[in-house]
Amino acid sequence: MGSFWTRVSEHWVRIALGGVVLLVFIAHAAQWMRIGLIDQMENWSYDTRLLLTMPNKRDDRIVIVDIDEKSLTAEGRWPWGRDKLANLVEQLFAKYHAGLVGFDVVFAEPDTSSGLKVLENLSETDFKEDPGFKSHLQTVRPKLDFDGLFGAAIQKYPVILGYYFNFGGGEEQTAKIGTLPKPTFVKGTFTGKNVEFRRADGFGANLAQLQGSALSAGHFNPLPDPDGVVRRVPMLIEYDGAYYASLSLEIVRQALGITEIVPKFEEPLFGGKGYPGLEWLQIGKYELPVDKHVQSLVPYRGRRGSFPYVSATDILRGAADSKLLEHAIVLVGTTAPGLLDLRATPVDEAYPGVEIHANLIAGIIDHAVKQLPEYTLGAEVLLLLLFGLVMLLVTPALSPLLATALTVGLLVVMVGFNLVVWSFGNFVLPIASGVLMLLTMFLLNMSYGYFVETRGKRQLTGLFGHYVPPELVDEMAKRPDAYSLEAESREMTVLFSDVRGFTTISEGLNPKDLADLMNEFLTPMTRVIHERRGTIDKYMGDAIMAFWGAPLEDGEHARHALQAGLEMLSKVAEINKAFVAKGWPEIRIGVGINSGVMSVGNMGSEFRMAYTVLGDAVNLGSRLEGLTKGYSVSLIVSETTKEAVPEYAYREIDRVRVKGKDKPITIYEPLCARDDLDARWKDELKLYREALRMYRAQEWDMAEMNFLNLARSSRSPGLYKVYVERVAHFRHQPPNKDWDGVFTHTSK
Repeated sequence: MGSFWTRVSEHWVRIALGGVVLLVFIAHAAQWMRIGLIDQMENWSYDTRLLLTMPNKRDDRIVIVDIDEKSLTAEGRWPWGRDKLANLVEQLFAKYHAGLVGFDVVFAEPDTSSGLKVLENLSETDFKEDPGFKSHLQTVRPKLDFDGLFGAAIQKYPVILGYYFNFGGGEEQTAKIGTLPKPTFVKGTFTGKNVEFRRADGFGANLAQLQGSALSAGHFNPLPDPDGVVRRVPMLIEYDGAYYASLSLEIVRQALGITEIVPKFEEPLFGGKGYPGLEWLQIGKYELPVDKHVQSLVPYRGRRGSFPYVSATDILRGAADSKLLEHAIVLVGTTAPGLLDLRATPVDEAYPGVEIHANLIAGIIDHAVKQLPEYTLGAEVLLLLLFGLVMLLVTPALSPLLATALTVGLLVVMVGFNLVVWSFGNFVLPIASGVLMLLTMFLLNMSYGYFVETRGKRQLTGLFGHYVPPELVDEMAKRPDAYSLEAESREMTVLFSDVRGFTTISEGLNPKDLADLMNEFLTPMTRVIHERRGTIDKYMGDAIMAFWGAPLEDGEHARHALQAGLEMLSKVAEINKAFVAKGWPEIRIGVGINSGVMSVGNMGSEFRMAYTVLGDAVNLGSRLEGLTKGYSVSLIVSETTKEAVPEYAYREIDRVRVKGKDKPITIYEPLCARDDLDARWKDELKLYREALRMYRAQEWDMAEMNFLNLARSSRSPGLYKVYVERVAHFRHQPPNKDWDGVFTHTSK
């Protein structure tokens, strides 16, 4: 009877915890609170669905005339003279018979490249009394008025210009440059409607002369999501109470010969009171779905190149394919990286902005723009409630296997329903919140049972929690009887690190700042060691001692220690940026690593015990750390460590006898993975080996010359300067003729 009530009480605890999870996810979906992780996962899931369902077929109805690197090389750097752009327009219509041309470019400043201004100034100054000069100037003026030439060209043909709006309260954002076109909707059109337009504070538009000559204009503002990715574009932007259409929307309107765009509103759910929200923009027979900010999702057809590209210079020189351009909608834009119109999108990290507009134009015409209406919020809440209640009430009573099967089944149903709605209903229904909710509730149920049922099994592994990272403790919990604190000998790797000049650093800081500095230094260093499966032996002031290979055996202990040492050096560079910002001194560390047989276990006295390592191999690791400063390097490893990790490239430091050892050893500085070693390092190491050979052969002059050359050209010259000084010493106090090239260190 007692066990029954115990089981019931456990179920109630799980149900209560699951209820909290359900409420949190519903609060997110209802927008009472926002959880950043869910938003990130929702963006990822949207991108994944988009990538999986894109048609990936080229659309030849829209052609992009590309101001690319080829064009810039052939025609000169941007901006081009507008006489050349006038020629481009003439070629597109007169020779290639384009249907309509849109510019993903703004012409906000007058073109003075012809020199007309200079000539006009001369006619009023130096040649004021020269009627011949003035007469000739009047004759050539039309040819030198490049803005006039461009304006005349675009006035003859259906050309739509582009411009942009600025957002934010700064001086640059409120600037008003150029002349805006007539708004699509006048001020007051949406009074009393529930529409949250993007409101601009300034704009960069075209010259009045050009705007007046063009058929129309549209803004090219793709507003990225918080993660910097362009998934949607505002179809209408509000400025000074009026509403202006996007470039893609305006091109579709003009291409279809539609005079008016009609807003379509949705009524409140269930016939309730409230302001209707904007759901569609009607363009003739085409309906363009928009969200609450009057933005449309970009219906990407595929990766970059889903529309034909023609180099602008080929148009100017008459070398383009006439069939490709005939009656096509042409967008003039750029893919040249230097012109800064590459955007991060779900399909490509550097996607041409002009192709975003092409996708929208094609999507509107094909009815392919996904719907994301306001009422999807209610649908998301209902689905969360339905699936959440099933998990909440059923899962606690099931075995782990059945609970897993139920969760997988619910996930399949949820994802399948979402994909059906996406593919056949053309709706975007949020999915990340539902998937994360199901997984969270499943993990919560499994974790609760696990922690209650296995509490006793973790008592032994708790003894090691002070030394090893939690991930290793979890592994030990699976076989607690296999681990002991008893001392034993093992092949292991030890790492020592120390802060250089710590005494000077500590003297310049007050006690609190010093303590904070050490905490902010030791914490990331420890995290690096733990991530590489290392065991912290002890902190000795500013020094760290760690080892690999115990309590868990690690067949790659040398590799993990070496990776940790390199990452510690990289992490110090990041730490120093934060230290400088706080007014603290920058720090440098030395790291020594050695592999060998060591004694490991709980050692100490009856008053205090510690899980540590001892032995000659440990002492050598400490000596190697001490040598880093003398050789002006940050990391030194022994021969045994080098041989255990052959896939790294190393620079031989020296052959040495350390204090307390008679047998010489060769010490090395690891540089990087061997496959990542660049040609410059390879050449340097080749020259360095030759310099070492001369040095050990006591060819002092040649060795000195080579070391000096290396010191001048190397990215890490400190070591070579050490050898230059040593050669100078040996030249005056030569070693024995039978000298073996080993340098004896007398200090620790």
